[in-house]
Amino acid sequence: MSKLKILYVTHEMTPYMEMTHMSDNARFLPQKMQDKDMEVRVFMPRFGIIKERKHRLHEVIRLSGINVPVGDDDNPLLIKVASLPAAKMQIYFLDNDDYFSKRGYYGDDTHPFYADNDERVIFFNKGVMEIIHKLEWVPDIIHCQGWMSGLVPMYARTVPRNENLFKHSRFIYTPYEDLFTDTLGTKLIEKAVVSGQDPKAFIGMENPSITDFYNIGVHYADGITMGSSTVNPTIVAAAEASGKPLLHYHENESENFIEKHIEFYHSLLELKHA
Repeated sequence: MSKLKILYVTHEMTPYMEMTHMSDNARFLPQKMQDKDMEVRVFMPRFGIIKERKHRLHEVIRLSGINVPVGDDDNPLLIKVASLPAAKMQIYFLDNDDYFSKRGYYGDDTHPFYADNDERVIFFNKGVMEIIHKLEWVPDIIHCQGWMSGLVPMYARTVPRNENLFKHSRFIYTPYEDLFTDTLGTKLIEKAVVSGQDPKAFIGMENPSITDFYNIGVHYADGITMGSSTVNPTIVAAAEASGKPLLHYHENESENFIEKHIEFYHSLLELKHA
């Protein structure tokens, strides 16, 4: 079996951010792939609950100097890294004081749903692209999990600067259950569009709900896996209707969970060469 380079993009992962069962999936799958001698990295936001001292985060100086545009503003992106010793796996945290390190997930006790969640998700998705450019490490497989990474495949496939970089990569998207009923406002496209990008790439994002993030992830991904048995039926139907390779939900404790994902990854890469 050839050694794959795999990037996982998530907003939850045990032991750093544990809101739903997604956190266990996001830890289990990368760790098992690392155990299979694959080259694995994980990107996630550095929410305020993730403490530098407790989790032994260190700033990656060679990745400093990145600014991420959101609307008319350039926002500094700090990259911090931690290692899971048992897994020998590096976790890269995307950090920004305004958007993440002093904030909760999508809300807190005072603000059940942050008014700038649109900007936070734009910053995270654009930041993923910028780090890959800066690292000069282009994965074979980029597996995006959850609503907060739903724009990553779209940015890879519709921004001229990214299209050539990712021409040999395959994107997998994994939707989960709905967590909130709020929408992220009518200015997301205006704030999120990149120079040279057609705003029409933002399909269904005029005032997006969590379902719309799942839909756009499904639309631009090369393959889809289901992360929960309770994924919105409209998303399951959209994935099935897309005709794209689809891996239905499997419990991560099931015996063939890892084997199914390895087969799925390789099948997408074989399609690339067909």
